[in-house]
Amino acid sequence: MKTHLHVIEGGKKRAERASRMLQQVEALRVSIVDDDPEIREQLSNLISNSSGLTLASQHSDAQNAIDVIPNSGAEVVLMDINLPGMSGIDGARALKQKAPALQIVMLTVYEDSELIFESLKAGASGYLLKRTSGPKLIEALREVHAGGSPMSSQIARKVVQYFNESGRRSPELEQLTQRERTVLDSLARGQLYKQIADELAMSLDTVRSHLQHIYQKLHVHTRTDAVVKYLRK
Repeated sequence: MKTHLHVIEGGKKRAERASRMLQQVEALRVSIVDDDPEIREQLSNLISNSSGLTLASQHSDAQNAIDVIPNSGAEVVLMDINLPGMSGIDGARALKQKAPALQIVMLTVYEDSELIFESLKAGASGYLLKRTSGPKLIEALREVHAGGSPMSSQIARKVVQYFNESGRRSPELEQLTQRERTVLDSLARGQLYKQIADELAMSLDTVRSHLQHIYQKLHVHTRTDAVVKYLRK
């Protein structure tokens, strides 16, 4: 009987270890780039203690991040802007060149419009302020991995104000229909395709069709390029 119990307990332990290993494999791998050791520690603890996330690496400067992250298995990067040496924006641009599939979210104290747009041009998919709460930050990491473009509410308001100002629209943007502009507006606010479909009462296929037309008219190939062109013109 004791032998039988040992076999059962051993089997349970192996199953638990296998389950933990599987969760680690499937977990979203996140890297942190910030020169403040306290912030790195806080973010590291937040990610490590969040279900479905795991810490891939952490870095105090952009150059080290560029050297390590492409081979770390990271899928999402939290990137500060004000870093020693190379800026976070230049670091994001270099990372996207080495690892195009990598999703980068800028995490900064800056709310300057130009920094927002320069970050998007460099390849960032999201822009959050450092005062963003832990739960919202974790939600944003999952959102960007699912194809969204998370932004802090303050940043989203700046974005909307910026492209609502007169004189910002290029001849290419004038070609967009009102519905296409509405879809692009939603993209610029960081919404997922499903959220756009729900908000505008249309199917996902219709959203994708609008996006194809938007890309063709703006002569771009990605969501980020379309948003950048929309915001800057």
